Amino acid sequence: MWTFAVLLVPLLPLLTTLIVLAGDEAAVRTRLTVAAWPIGVACAGALATLYLVATQGPITIRLYDPAGAFPLPLGFYVDRLSAVMMVLISAIGTIIYTYSIQYMSQEPHERRYFALLGVAVCVLLCMVSSSNLLMLFVFWQLLSYLLYLLIHNHTHTATLESAFRTFALLRTGDVAFLAGTALAYGLYGTLEFPELFAAAVQSEAVIELFSGVECSGATAVTLLLLIGAMSKSAQFPFHIWLPRYLYAPTPVTALLHAGIINAGGFLINRLAPLFGLSSTTLHIAFLIGTLTAVLGASMMLAQNDIKNMLGFSTIGQMGYMIMECGLGAFSLAVFHLIAHGLFKATVFLNCGNVIGKARLEPHVPHVEQRTDEESYSRLTWATGFVTTLLIPLLILLLTHGVLRIPLLEAQGTVIFLFFIWITSSQAILTLTRLRAVASWKVSAAMLLTLLFVVFVYLFAVESFTAFLYPNPDEVASYFKAAELPSRLFDIMIGVATLMTGLGWCYLYLRAHGRSLPMPSWVYGIRLRLYVLFLNRLHIDEGVQRLSQAQVAAVRRFEELAQGRTS
Repeated sequence: MWTFAVLLVPLLPLLTTLIVLAGDEAAVRTRLTVAAWPIGVACAGALATLYLVATQGPITIRLYDPAGAFPLPLGFYVDRLSAVMMVLISAIGTIIYTYSIQYMSQEPHERRYFALLGVAVCVLLCMVSSSNLLMLFVFWQLLSYLLYLLIHNHTHTATLESAFRTFALLRTGDVAFLAGTALAYGLYGTLEFPELFAAAVQSEAVIELFSGVECSGATAVTLLLLIGAMSKSAQFPFHIWLPRYLYAPTPVTALLHAGIINAGGFLINRLAPLFGLSSTTLHIAFLIGTLTAVLGASMMLAQNDIKNMLGFSTIGQMGYMIMECGLGAFSLAVFHLIAHGLFKATVFLNCGNVIGKARLEPHVPHVEQRTDEESYSRLTWATGFVTTLLIPLLILLLTHGVLRIPLLEAQGTVIFLFFIWITSSQAILTLTRLRAVASWKVSAAMLLTLLFVVFVYLFAVESFTAFLYPNPDEVASYFKAAELPSRLFDIMIGVATLMTGLGWCYLYLRAHGRSLPMPSWVYGIRLRLYVLFLNRLHIDEGVQRLSQAQVAAVRRFEELAQGRTS
């Protein structure tokens, strides 16, 4: 009975689609309201599934046993990771669908939109609960097609071009995903997740890439799958499709940035035991994630449109998530995925209201009037400086020097502590902009923010990690596989610490009308970088010229072929 109930969770959103499409236009608004209930019930079922999996273990549902010409079984495998993702997807889907009922009213194609929304939620739920890699790939493909269809306004030229570019670019990652799936089956003889992980651990297969250049089978498979994850999660250089997708309706962009974009992070976590066998793949993921996080945040700061800013913010956060996977902190990446999904869904659903109010505001854009130095409280700045710089460093020194806890010999522990520090620094830096609030209240808010961030990350380290990965040896093996050379790791931590401190000094001096002494050429470089990030590194123009060159080459080839024929 419980197995059948779990099977209904991914299928209930299809009932939403049927209710929307049934009947005529006369009662369409009533049907749209009724059709929200199946997605809501699916959310309740996902919560019940999470409880069952947490208390009774993974649930396996077989729809087809291998026999004859089709050797791969079909079914669902729901473990704790799948159940958590099902709750997130169904909850966000319910919120977006309910919001869309009013938002999409009087749209000429609203029935198609709501029908596709139900299908999208169903496909996402099936993807995260697939029992093998091939099923996951099939639903991954369907998700790519739905991204093309959900663009909604196919009569707008720019919208249609962006939808086609998204569809074409995602095919590159999908080809790599399919190649990785085929290679995994060829090496290990199975695509069922538990059996696949067990076979990969026992396998000693080696693949010769070039003459004299070899790599392990796990490295070859995970590198191909990483490319697939990079394309769907908009990692550099595949990130160019995401900003162009913002022509879609606001609820669609909310679903994309809160759910669909997380597919790459889910794929890596779903295959964490396989990725944990390859230090090379984890290091490459860390490098790509770091580069994407830096470039995404830099391009976000240079944009002048709210949706573009949010889009590049998502790119930076996805880079942050892939970087966490590359460091072996898989549970932290899932925690980040959930927090970012809930946050971005809320922000995108509200950005339409912000744009509407801004158009009615006579004094847009606002010009910040710099007040005198007295408006910047020394208490506020001192509290922020101490909480983000001195206290974390003091804790590290005391813990390592007095208590003799070997933090420097455990990169995983340092990684978690460093993420606590960076996240709290970002939040506290934002609080320094408060002007109309008493300084002691701002200082209290900074301290509470630090405590909240520390509590949340410690929860992610202890409770959430133990929930997703109950075996501590497995977690330790992931950190061991992702371990960087000690000299490089120390340099990275030192540089990041130095940049954080210099950032505080720079902001403090700017707030008080001062500036750091810099050569004139530095300002020239800063201006060029601003223009470069504003134009998105000119990658879009490069891709467009490459496409035009390909079209011209094809036409030239056709002309030559026709000339020879005649």
